[in-house]
Amino acid sequence: MNAVNIQHLIAMAVYMAAVIGIGIFFARRANRDAESYFLGGRSLGPWVTAFSAEASDMSGWLLMGLPGLAYWTGLADAGWTAIGLAVGTYLNFLIVSKRLRRYSVKVDAFTIPDYFSNRFREKNKILMTIASLVILVFFSVYAAQCLSACGKLFANLFGLPYISMMIVSAIFVLAYTFIGGFLAESASDFMQAIVMVVALVLILALSIASAGGVATVIANAKSYDGFFSLLKTATPSETEINVFGAGEKYGILSILSCLAWGLGYFGMPQVLLRFMGIRAEHELTRSRRVAIIWVVISMGAAIFIGIVGRSVAGLDYLSNSAAENVFIDAATMFLPPILAGFACAGVLAAAISSSDSYLLISASAVSQNIYRGIIKKDASDKEVLWCSRITLAVITIAAMIIAWNSDSTIFAITSFAWAGLGAGFGPLILFSLFWKRTTYPAAIAGMIAGGAMVFFWKLVINPLGGVWKIYCLLPAFIFSALVIFVVSLFTKEPEKAVLDEFEEVRAEGWLIRQSNK
Repeated sequence: MNAVNIQHLIAMAVYMAAVIGIGIFFARRANRDAESYFLGGRSLGPWVTAFSAEASDMSGWLLMGLPGLAYWTGLADAGWTAIGLAVGTYLNFLIVSKRLRRYSVKVDAFTIPDYFSNRFREKNKILMTIASLVILVFFSVYAAQCLSACGKLFANLFGLPYISMMIVSAIFVLAYTFIGGFLAESASDFMQAIVMVVALVLILALSIASAGGVATVIANAKSYDGFFSLLKTATPSETEINVFGAGEKYGILSILSCLAWGLGYFGMPQVLLRFMGIRAEHELTRSRRVAIIWVVISMGAAIFIGIVGRSVAGLDYLSNSAAENVFIDAATMFLPPILAGFACAGVLAAAISSSDSYLLISASAVSQNIYRGIIKKDASDKEVLWCSRITLAVITIAAMIIAWNSDSTIFAITSFAWAGLGAGFGPLILFSLFWKRTTYPAAIAGMIAGGAMVFFWKLVINPLGGVWKIYCLLPAFIFSALVIFVVSLFTKEPEKAVLDEFEEVRAEGWLIRQSNK
């Protein structure tokens, strides 16, 4: 390890020490009881809610996957995906956040499976179990992409083996999540969201300057057929640097496929929990404004780092997987070693802020919803916390196995997990909040239909090619919604207590809106 690498390491170690310090600071409050550990006692402020929701959501995908995709195929794929995510962020805060916060308090829920189970007043906990299994399956995949991002970062930065660095990253994230729970995770996510956006904007500015200015970057991007267009996609050579074939038309189905990413927000537990954990419902309005500004700036900067990368000598890659290093390479190329270390800590910030969320939510699904909810209903808070930590270790091992292949792209791993959670939970969240006729059998059927369709479409339909290559989230989301609607119409209306509770939540919202006028 040379002197430059040592400076990188020192900067990253300082950053990690700050993250650990936050975990230790919140450890006592987090371990007070299960609600404090999993939801922070509903004490988040509006800025922490907004920043932690976005930081936990974006992960290493934002700093590595999105710039890599933009570098590889140009503006269309990355651009339309970002537009879909920005719209989804805004609508999720606008439509879902306040009513979910209110409803989760009404039914005394502090996990997503809790909410579904209590919302429909189930006695046999079938819905709770299915929701917990959906979280376990898809969050294991999601956590894997975070560990993959960390492994690629250290392998690229220090020339160390990918597998070894991925394992070290997993151990660090596991230990950190053990310590602090939801409050520590949310507080550190606030700091990490700031690091991420500052690093992105700084690297973009320096990359543009190195490339010769905005005009030069645009002229170079336009020289590759389809690269700087939202209606065409580029086709780069995998054997020659900056050599492209003829661009391909980016049709309406491709655009809808990318925009469909926004639907995923309605079912993302790591975001929905922030809505449930904020200290006051009215503060979600400010959170929405902060979140959408952060999302637009961060994703815009990430995309154009990839676009600009094609104009910078030395940022040369022959595969999409390799191109996911463009942010790291730009940081080490343009910044002094210490600052480059802090910029690369942004990748760690993104990966850690997401993986600890995924691990914590998965642990809560097993310990709170399966262990206490089904296996041992009189389990103490201490037993639940120990069960959660054992679960954390098991899920981390599963994520490590999924992340073992260094050639897999972060973007591809993320897209599958995002689709599974979005289609499994998203339609049911919307129906449960806004249609009182939604029935318990329909909730079960819809959740199973959404999750299963993601697997079926990805593994069976997508390989057919052509129009069938549309992102699996879109058909799975629509299918789940149809199943919920149809099954609700053909099954018995919910019991009076469930309907009355729905009306109470709706009435409370009306009273709050009137008092704010």
